[in-house]
Amino acid sequence: MAQMTPRERVLKALRHQEPDRVPLDSAGCSATTIAAEPYAKLKRLLGITGGPFIVYDVLQQLACPEQWYLDRFEVDVIDATREFSLDTSQWQDWEISDGSIAKIPPWIRNLEREDGGWVFRAADGTILGRMPAARHFFDQVHWPLADAGVEEYDHPERYMPDMLWAAMARHPGPLARDPAYPDLLRKATKKLYETTDYAVMLNTGLSIFETAQFLRRTDNVLMDLLTDRKNLERLLDRILEMNLAALDRLLTASGPYIHIVKVNDDWGMQEGLLISRELFRRVFKPRHRIMYDFIKQKQPGVFIFLHSCGSIYEVLGDLIDIGLDIINPVQTSAANMEPERLKREFSRHLTFWGGGVDTQRVLPFGTPEEVEADVARKMRAFAPGGGFVFTQSHNIAPGVPPQNVLAMFEAFEKHRDYPVR
Repeated sequence: MAQMTPRERVLKALRHQEPDRVPLDSAGCSATTIAAEPYAKLKRLLGITGGPFIVYDVLQQLACPEQWYLDRFEVDVIDATREFSLDTSQWQDWEISDGSIAKIPPWIRNLEREDGGWVFRAADGTILGRMPAARHFFDQVHWPLADAGVEEYDHPERYMPDMLWAAMARHPGPLARDPAYPDLLRKATKKLYETTDYAVMLNTGLSIFETAQFLRRTDNVLMDLLTDRKNLERLLDRILEMNLAALDRLLTASGPYIHIVKVNDDWGMQEGLLISRELFRRVFKPRHRIMYDFIKQKQPGVFIFLHSCGSIYEVLGDLIDIGLDIINPVQTSAANMEPERLKREFSRHLTFWGGGVDTQRVLPFGTPEEVEADVARKMRAFAPGGGFVFTQSHNIAPGVPPQNVLAMFEAFEKHRDYPVR
């Protein structure tokens, strides 16, 4: 088979056909990238010096890899908003956990040292997030609707500035709320579409269940589902309305130039669902259906990508039913998420975008030989017939040895060509 472009390769895989080789995503979105610390260590291992060291997502401490990374590992997917992170002339210096100096966005202000760690404050001084000493990401510590009356559920947008995930937003940050942003996004995605061969992913960050938790706090939302569902659904409907308005704005600007639209909602834990399948079907499935239908009506031909961690086997059929195309991160170390089982039962309808190597045990704690063996097994399970894009099960986290990161990419290169063996 003739060599394909990255875009051709990804699109053929998404159509459940075998391309020339398995596509690779690394840094196409905020769930398939590499954290700042392992990125710095990988550069040192490879002897790469200089260049901008960008931490575009300060909350999760995620790096925006440089072009050498995309070229060296032959990445096939690119983040539609990547360009907004490349001009760091106004960005601030930030010392990451290993002592390396990186650049962080200028809108991340009110960071203060506390007991060897960091706190992030709102403009009024409220602490929104903490990163304790020896930790590698910020924990949310303030939930603006945790103690709110139900009358406040009608206007969650008023409280978004005090929600950590909005206040510490990754690129493009506050620019996304600027009236000029749609035109800037249109120009950025058009440039990627016309001047590169990458498949372009729009990483929206939109969710329903998660956003409710970020506003109300997880324990409150779980109790609300059982004791006050009517009022919780009032909040969920307002979140859905906000999401549809955001999608309308984003897709109007970028629609002709993107191939994949990413949304989020974590329903899984290690051993099963966070809520019952019945509650999922009653409360969240209908609202995600509305969101997916809107995306496909607004921009026919795009593929919908859902990031949902953990053991979500029980609801994969429901997600297929409402039009989902792609599932990520494919946490194969969770219960009932064995790659062979997933491929056998769902591969006619779902593309598995992830699951290429176990990030809970093998990548951080295994040997390079064990990493290669895990990659080879996952490739043999997921790749036949297409419907697979290789990436690890979630981001490459702090503590992962750079030798194992390199072993993952080398094993992928060794096994990526079709027919996969």
